[in-house]
Amino acid sequence: MKLVIALLLLTGAEAWVPASRRLAAPRVSPSEAIAVFGGSGGVGSEVVFQELAKGHAVSCLVRNKARLVVPPGSGGAKAGLPLTGARVTEGDVTKQADVDAVFASGDITAAVVTLGGKTADVGKTMCTDGTAAVIEACKKFGVKRVVVVTSIGAGDSENQAPFMFKILMNTVMKSIFTDKNNQEALFTSAAGPGKDLEFVIVRPGGLTLEPPNGVINVLTGEAGSITRADVADFLVSAATLADFPYLGKAACISSDKGTAWNKDRTAATQGRADQMA
Repeated sequence: MKLVIALLLLTGAEAWVPASRRLAAPRVSPSEAIAVFGGSGGVGSEVVFQELAKGHAVSCLVRNKARLVVPPGSGGAKAGLPLTGARVTEGDVTKQADVDAVFASGDITAAVVTLGGKTADVGKTMCTDGTAAVIEACKKFGVKRVVVVTSIGAGDSENQAPFMFKILMNTVMKSIFTDKNNQEALFTSAAGPGKDLEFVIVRPGGLTLEPPNGVINVLTGEAGSITRADVADFLVSAATLADFPYLGKAACISSDKGTAWNKDRTAATQGRADQMA
């Protein structure tokens, strides 16, 4: 144990205890619900799946209901089967009326935003525009807690990205990171419409499809990889714990520390117009 603590200190990491091993009381009761935007994507479907498993109600917005399936990380043998139990709205996150429809039930207590995708498919400003619509809906419906997934390298975390990823950020992924930086600024800038909400910005390292390993480190140093399932665990905690320690902050998270960057580029996570985070 002493060795583990020493390594965490040396790498600038703070271990986060996964929800499955934590006894803290949630802020969400069974009569309340979480709204998930990007629910059919790799991280979003994990959030939906894990929240339903905890007995929480979930409302989500997706482009295509048929693509909302049990995720491979946490889903085990059921991976790929239709993910049922959530209230699902088909629509466009950049259209205010579609976003408002997710909140119409009146029981939403937190919103989780896991937007992303190829610029050619979703456009150059989808993350910013969609998140702005979610912020507007939160204000309209009295929802204070918003959890947003961006990426390691976004905002002031550029130096936490591995060297090769920095090159991609400033070349082929430049438009993606412009969108993610503007998305974060909705909360972090002095004039940001979301600055007064209970926001949490989550910047994961390289995403994988593996089962959760329960290792979630909040880093100040260089990030490595993390499973989408473990990212979702962190998001669920951010959305549901009243005393979540990173409220009003941006947390960079990964499991593997150091220079590893094993981002999953398999067909299961690439090439879909509605692929999120």
